[in-house]
This record gives sequence, C-alpha cells and structure tokens, in this order.
Amino acid sequence: MNKPSFRERVLQAREDAIVASVNRLLAEKGFESMTVDEVAADVGIAKASLYKHFPSKEALAAAAMTTVLDRALAFLEQEAAREATPVEHLKSVARWTMQVTLAGEMPSLPSQNSTLRTALTQHRGYLDRAMMVSERLGVWITAAQAAGQIEPTLP
Repeated sequence: MNKPSFRERVLQAREDAIVASVNRLLAEKGFESMTVDEVAADVGIAKASLYKHFPSKEALAAAAMTTVLDRALAFLEQEAAREATPVEHLKSVARWTMQVTLAGEMPSLPSQNSTLRTALTQHRGYLDRAMMVSERLGVWITAAQAAGQIEPTLP
C-alpha cells in the first residue's frame, strides 16, 4: 500500500479541518444559519478552496453527518462488546448522544429542508452508515421489547 504524498496529506488535513468546522458550526447555529463564508473563514481558507473539497453547503452537512455517524458506529461497536442487557445498551447510547450534543459536537439539521434531505439521501456514505446505526439500535430495541424491558407496542 502506497503512503499518501505530502500534497495528499495536506489536502486531507484541510478537508478534516473543514468537516470539523462544519460540525461545530452546525451544532452551534444549525444548518439554516451556517454559511459557507463562515466555514471558510473559520478554517482560514478562501471560499473557492472550500468549494474544491465540497461543492455545496449540503455536501458540507453530509460530510459532517457522515463523520458523526462514524463516531456513533465506533461507539456502538464498543458498546456491543460490553456485557449488558439490551436496555442497558440503549441507555448507554442515549447517554453518549447527550454527551456529544452537550459538548457541541452533534450537528443540528432541519427536518424540513428539501435540498439537504435530497443531498443526504444521495450520499452513499451517509446512507450506509445511517442504516448500520439503525440496524444495531433495532436489534437492541427488539430484544429489549421481547424481554419486557421497554414497551413492546412502541414502534
């Protein structure tokens, strides 16, 4: 496997900084209030440079959400390895989610923005990760319902 070139590492570091900035700004301000100009200024790059990495505000949000889902999947993997009841796993996930949110590391996305919804539903990485998170949680929810640990009539 080839080691990435210096230029590739610099581009990746810049992209990581952009996504971290977007994640923070989305958590602080939400999608509607965040601007691409703010992201570029926060990272310390020109807006044109930002657009070389991400073609739109929606693509920025999708990248931030994909990163959060990667973190969630890593947490879920650790949690699955822990000896616990299904409801204990679910409580741990809820606790982790609140900690990430309170730390300002959970993007706030609107439910009504159709351009963002379209971008997310067309982003393969986001969809794949969201399905993996959903499947893992679904297993624990079903098991907790079967064990009588949570209300079985809830969807």
